Amino acid sequence: METGTKLSSVEHQLLSLILPAGLLDYFEIKSVRDIKIGYEVLLEEKSDIPVEYNNEPMRCHGFYPEQTIHDFPVRGKVFDLIVKRRRWLNTITKEVVSRDWNLVAKGTRFTQEFATFLKGLPGYSSHK
Repeated sequence: METGTKLSSVEHQLLSLILPAGLLDYFEIKSVRDIKIGYEVLLEEKSDIPVEYNNEPMRCHGFYPEQTIHDFPVRGKVFDLIVKRRRWLNTITKEVVSRDWNLVAKGTRFTQEFATFLKGLPGYSSHK
């Protein structure tokens, strides 16, 4: 698969089996790229306003810098998830917010470690 290639439903189903449980509830697969030593999957957080801000005047306000999750290898090949987390702007207070991944972890199948990564806490190290 090349960058920008639209995934077939079969490819999407296959990736949903490989990706961490619950991830596609919050992220869309934007592309999959063969990088010779493995694969990169670009995931973009959906534009759904986080439930904790449903009663506030919010609008999408861009993304945080992309982050890479080095997931478990697939058949001996690198399997990296390139994650784009979304920001929202409160149109009245001008406060910029993001999804509370601790709340997500409590209410879904995400592990606390995965939620902590998505939250962007210190302590993550990359092998790139």
